[in-house]
Parts: sequence; structure tokens; C-alpha cells
Amino acid sequence: MALAAETPTAPPTKTTTRGGTTLWRYVLIRFLLIFPTIFILVTTVFLMMRVTGDPITAALGGQLTPAQLAERIEAAGYNRPLIVQYAEYLGGIATGDFGTTIDGQPVTEVLVRYGGATLELAIYALLVAFAVGIPLGMLAAWLRDTWGDAALRVFAILCYATPVFFAGLLLKLVFSVWLGILPSSGRASPRAELQLGRVEGATGIYTIDALRTGNPALIADVLQHAILPGIALGLLTAGVFLRLVRTNVIGTLATPYVDAARSRGVSEFRLVRTHAYRPALIPIITVIGLQIAMLLGGAVLTETTFEWMGLGYQLSEFLKARDFVAVQGIVALLAVIVALTNFIVDIIAAFIDPRVRY
Repeated sequence: MALAAETPTAPPTKTTTRGGTTLWRYVLIRFLLIFPTIFILVTTVFLMMRVTGDPITAALGGQLTPAQLAERIEAAGYNRPLIVQYAEYLGGIATGDFGTTIDGQPVTEVLVRYGGATLELAIYALLVAFAVGIPLGMLAAWLRDTWGDAALRVFAILCYATPVFFAGLLLKLVFSVWLGILPSSGRASPRAELQLGRVEGATGIYTIDALRTGNPALIADVLQHAILPGIALGLLTAGVFLRLVRTNVIGTLATPYVDAARSRGVSEFRLVRTHAYRPALIPIITVIGLQIAMLLGGAVLTETTFEWMGLGYQLSEFLKARDFVAVQGIVALLAVIVALTNFIVDIIAAFIDPRVRY
């Protein structure tokens, strides 16, 4: 008894303190990694845009006389050394200045005006990806090694491999042309856009602005226009989620605590739905950041296919006009968004699963 009483014990808060220190160190490291990531992406975009020469010549080379062209180049500062232009470009981004378009419009205004549309589309696409990928992934795990499982895996491959613009054209053909039940383009009907434009303090996100009006017809109009673009872009990520959930649920079903529940007579479906579901969601959280990058890339084709007036659509228009300054600004902003999203997702994953921190 005396020996037992004299045995030293570790302070109860030591593990917690160590875990908390590890978490904050992980957060700090992930935060500091944002800056080199953005720096590399922005530098790559800048150099790629300069491969074809200065933006003025690229956009207006066949429309202006040599004298006018030289005057415009000098006024814009593109005749200075590349390193000077690069330093000014980085300084502008640091202060929120992404340059001006060929017609003199600040790129920042373009980002503010059309950024809400792309954000709205990405949210709808994520909702579709969750609604389709997670339940079907659980179903595939429950039906593992059967014809139903094989069919769902083929469906996941088709979702991931089918080009977004092709999926969008098929959806338009079926639901807009053949069935005539959903609009084929735009974010809202012309009348609805006029009403949304009069909303005080409009956010540019039509769903929020329509909900603020409390007009059921306006809300329905906005949602109907969002269905096809959201599905076309969301299925791209749904295929990834389906296979990821299936793989992790099957792996979780082989763990000892699930075997113990199975020995107590718990049905296989309940094991999938209750015991293996939540652990399988952790890998999905960790890849959401990568999927955001995929969604933003797919938004260019989706917005062009459905004439969804967002950053992706504007990016394609600026590329056609060879307005490389605007393209550079939009891509730089998307790079910042992707880097910040990955940081947030990594932190959420670290809070949910302590193994991520080590």
C-alpha cells in the first residue's frame, strides 16, 4: 500500500497541454505556408502572362498604329524592366490593386461585381456533391463486391471523367430542350434580374438577395436557374466523394469496434449508417480544399456553358479579348482563395482528427 501511494503520477493536464501546443504549432505552420504558396502561384501567373509580350500589344496590336501602341505601352509602364513591373505587381496585390483592364476598368471592380456569382455556383455545386456523393458512397460500401457496388463505382468514374461542358450540354438538352422544365442559361430571368438589381444593399448573390425580398416567385426563379449549373459542376466532385466515402467506410467496417458491434447482432446497414459513417467523413474534409480548386477551374466551363455571369465567364471573355491584365488579376484572386480555403480546411481537419497534427 505504501509503495502504491508513493508511485508518482503524471500531471493530468500534461497531455492536454502538449496537444494544445501541437495544435497551435500546426496552425502557425499552415498559416505561414499560405504566403509562399500564393507567392509561387502569383509569380507563375505573372510570368505566363508575359510570355507573349506586353498586354497592350497582345490585346491591341492589330488595332492601333505603331505610334499609338508605343504611347499606350509607355503610359502603362510595360516598357520598363520586367523585374520593376513584377515588383509593382506584387506591391499592388499586397494593397488589393489587381491592375486595370484594357478599357481602363479596375480589375478589383470586376472581382467584386462577379465574384458573388461564382461563389454562389460553387456553394450549389458543393451541396450537390454532398447530397449525391456521400449517400451513394455509403450505399456502395453496404453493397460492396456486388453488381450494385460496381454500377456505383462506374457512375463515380463517369462523374469525374465527363467534361463539365459536355455534362452541361446534356443537361440543357434533356431538361431545357426536350422536357422544357428548367431554364437553359442565365442566373435569373430578365424581369427577376431587374427586381434583384433594385434590392437595397444587394450582395450579388442572387439567392440571398431573393430571400431578402421574401418574394416566392423571385426565389423560385433564382433556384430554377441554379439547378442545372449546380448539378453539372457538382457531379464532378460527387464522383470523388463517392469513391472516397466507399473506401473509408469499408475500411472502418473492418475495425475491431465495428466487429464487436457486429457480434452483438447489429445489422450491416446500421453498422454503415451509424458506426462507420462519421469516421469516413474525416478524409472528405481534408480533400475539400482540393475540390474547391477543382470547382473554381470547372466554373470557367460551367459559367460559359450556362452563360452564368461570374468570374469564370468573365475570365473566358477576357481571354478572347486577350486582356491579360484582367486574366492575371482574376487568376491571382482565385489562387488566394484556394490557398486560404486549404488553410481553413486543414485547421478544421486538425480539430476533428488529432492525428493530422503529428
